[in-house]
Amino acid sequence: MMRRPEAGFTLLETLVALAILAIALSAAYRAVGATTLSAAGLRDRTLADWVAQNRLAEIRADGRFPSLGQERGTSRQAGVDFVWRQEVRTTPNPLFRQVDVTVFDDGGEHALARLSGFAVRPLR
Repeated sequence: MMRRPEAGFTLLETLVALAILAIALSAAYRAVGATTLSAAGLRDRTLADWVAQNRLAEIRADGRFPSLGQERGTSRQAGVDFVWRQEVRTTPNPLFRQVDVTVFDDGGEHALARLSGFAVRPLR
């Protein structure tokens, strides 16, 4: 009487399947990690852009012609601290001044946003 081969996977086939699964799962974990870092960076850059927009809006709302030079300060947006640097420069038209606002992370090392605008001398 002839023996029939038993159905099922061999040990080698099982090990190969597990190796393929391990490689696929590690690639998926890396993709999730990269997405998480990207989302956190996007959040910080968005908040920094809001800080720059707020700074320009404060200058316009103040109603005074800004003085030439640089100014530094800090701002908190959505619970995150940012450092901003504002530079006011002349323009060819003496009624306008260019205002450049750069926003950095809390340590002041990495620029996250840069925004330029103009301030107009109030009419007398």
